[in-house]
Order: sequence, then structure tokens, then C-alpha cells
Amino acid sequence: MPPVNILIKPSSGNCNLRCRYCFYCDEMEKRETANYGFMSEETLEILVKRVLEFADGSCGFAFQGGEPTLVGLDFYKRLLEYEQKYNIKNVPIHNSIQTNGYGLGEEWAEFLSQNHFLVGVSLDGIVHTHDAYRIHASGKGTFGEIMKTLELFDRKKVEYNILTVVNRRTAERIGRIYDFYKKHNWHYLQFIACLDPLGETPGQREYSLTPEIYGEFLVKLFDLWYLDWQKGTQTSIRMFDNYIGILMGYTPEACDQRGCCSIQNVVEADGSVYPCDFYVIDQYRLGNIRENSLEQLYERGRELRFMEESLENKEECRTCEYGYLCRGGCRRNRQLDETGRLGLNYFCPSYKMLFQAALPRMREIASWLRMRGR
Repeated sequence: MPPVNILIKPSSGNCNLRCRYCFYCDEMEKRETANYGFMSEETLEILVKRVLEFADGSCGFAFQGGEPTLVGLDFYKRLLEYEQKYNIKNVPIHNSIQTNGYGLGEEWAEFLSQNHFLVGVSLDGIVHTHDAYRIHASGKGTFGEIMKTLELFDRKKVEYNILTVVNRRTAERIGRIYDFYKKHNWHYLQFIACLDPLGETPGQREYSLTPEIYGEFLVKLFDLWYLDWQKGTQTSIRMFDNYIGILMGYTPEACDQRGCCSIQNVVEADGSVYPCDFYVIDQYRLGNIRENSLEQLYERGRELRFMEESLENKEECRTCEYGYLCRGGCRRNRQLDETGRLGLNYFCPSYKMLFQAALPRMREIASWLRMRGR
């Protein structure tokens, strides 16, 4: 049995921020029940019990939002109790949480550190880029508060990554952002392409990426990262790490780089389960963890052909010289063709720009790592 990973939204779409590009707000507006409130401890217990009965090998519980800390610290203390109670197979359990980092105090930091949660903190670069879109419900920018949280995490030795949404502003200022991150010794970075609303022609919003802007961003970021690699001071950038891994024959851990969707087991606050965080809408609902076993939920995923559809690539992808490395990108960014089937990725030109500029250097790094048995 492969590892079982569950992505849980304990606060549903509740959030103390009002990020202007929030993809989850868009999804909430497109379903019959927009907000499912907060997950009950009863639902949490059922979820942990079912997952640990099914899991074999290892198990991961990841918490996301909305803002998952709004459900309260006692919720996560209960989580640990339920994990201990129901882990009768003694499988390794990995807990993680993605947070906007707003208003988290010492109690949170100590809990996360002592219980070895891996934390993803959302930060969109420098103050001017971050505060352009990541604003509090009061309308104020949040950069200063997030920086306070990161300083607290450093003091309390919380293990965290920096998650940056690549929108038009962050893409155009990546040089300054990269230098800022280096200055703070942040070694684990994820850069996530901003999503336009479902069903909307991409590139129309003030924050939207275009293929050219995103491609220029990727090339510039790789150039900066490669210079640091030559010095032996490079950070871990998830996308680049995965591309190097593919060249070395490894399976990428990032789903958008595998070439095939997987069932991510996204659990909303009421227990409803969906295959992917980008498709938490009614037509993709698989069932409810309170009522259905994981086997039943996976069977429903097969009936929806969610994974199978992602394998249907266009001829242009199958014959592309970079196809083995690109693998079509994230399903959410693939455009529908005239028949309603998944077509090319909106960012296909962006990836071609990156590979044309960087592939020889990627191969150089992969070769160097192979020689050293990594």
C-alpha cells in the first residue's frame, strides 16, 4: 500500500485575510454550500480513525485553508490524541500545516516546534509585493505581521518553508525578492503560479500572469539559483529540485510535474472529500469521510476519470522535445479544446522558455549529483 496523504480544510474557507487573488474564494462561490464552517472534533476523529485503519507504510495529515489555524490550537491537540489512539499499526505519521502566519503567538510556535509540524508560511516577497494583494480583513497590509511570525518561528525552532504566489508583481520583481529571501537565510522555497478564476479566460486580471511574464520569471529565477549552485549556496526550490530529479530518473513528488493527476483526498470541514485542492466544487465531490471508506472514495475517483483525463495529452505534447520533462504541467492550467477535452497548458510557452535557457545547466547539475551518488 503506498503512503496515504490527506489534505484537510478544518476552517473551510474562513480566513482572517482577504487575498485579492484567492483561488479558494472563487471555488466557494461556485458550489451550492460556499462555506462549511469549522470541522468538529467528531469529524476529525472519524477521519483519523478511517485513514489510520487504511494506511500502511506511512501517513501524512496536511492542513490548509482558508486559514487552518482559525479552528484553534485545541483542535490540533486533539489530532495528536487521535493519532496516538488509532495508530495501531504504528505507521510513521507526518503532520504539516500551511498558514498565512497572521497573528500566531508563542503558544502556536511552541506547539508546532515541539510536535514537529512542517509549516508552510505564505509570503509574497518584499513589503510592496506582499501588501499589494495579501491584505487583512481590515484592509491593511500584512507583511509586518508575517515577518514577526517568522522571527518567532526562528526563535522557537519551527521547521518552515516559504510559499510565494507568483503573480504579475512578484514575477516582475523576482530579483529583489530572491535577494531578500537569501538575506533571511530561507533555504526551502516554493513558487506557485497564481490562478485565474475557474472558467475565465486567463491573463485578464490585474494580478494575472501571462505566459511571457511567467516564462521570464522562471528563467530569471533559475539564473539566480544556478549562480548560487555554482557557489554551493543554493536554496531548495521545489520546482527545480523536481526537474533535476526527473533527469536523474526519480519520480517527482510535486503532482503538477508528474504528468498525471492523483487523488489528493482533500477533506472539507463537513467531511466532504474531493480529488484536488483546485477542484473543491460540487461536480467533483467523491463522498464524505464520515460515511464512506477510503476504498469507496477512490472508486468514485475512478468513476469520475479524474486521473485518466489528465493523461490525455495533445499530439504537440507527445512530440515535444521537452515533453519528458514538462509532462503537461498542472491540469488546472490546461485549456479546454473545441471538444471540451483538456488541451495544452496555458503556460506551455513559459516552460519552453525555461527549458531552452536552462536545460543544459539542469543536466549539468543532474550529472554532478549522479557522480556523487546522490
